Amino acid sequence: MNKQPFILPKPVSDILSVLPKYPQTVLFVQAVNLALGKTLRSDVMQPLQGKLISIRVTDAGVAYHFTLNPKGLVACRRIREPDLIISASAYDFLMLALRKEDPDTLFFSRRLCMEGDTELGLLVKNTLDALELPPFDIRSLSPPRIFAEIRMRLLS
Repeated sequence: MNKQPFILPKPVSDILSVLPKYPQTVLFVQAVNLALGKTLRSDVMQPLQGKLISIRVTDAGVAYHFTLNPKGLVACRRIREPDLIISASAYDFLMLALRKEDPDTLFFSRRLCMEGDTELGLLVKNTLDALELPPFDIRSLSPPRIFAEIRMRLLS
């Protein structure tokens, strides 16, 4: 029996889609920086530096725009067309983060979509696949930890 993936309820996506975009992106970027730590600052990630990437969470009605610099991900306001747009549901992104779903499986089942520079998309996928990522721990995304990281970055 095929179980349907979880989709955010419409009232939740309605609220998320009207909230200011940039602050959401800052929180998203800080959460990813916290979760991936030094991995984002490795030499392997260097080809991604300066590229505008957008993550669209389809069922939440939000998109996060960011780039990579030597310190990690940096939130951006969308000032131009992103080099790469990666779209999926919140559930599918969570399954990718937990490594319970393979990006190829999601892509070929049309649950993960990439638009723009497909060579860059393949580079992102292969780079992330090649990295020895620490196990994802949802506790690393606790609000106090994220706010402490933001504060530390703003003061440095």
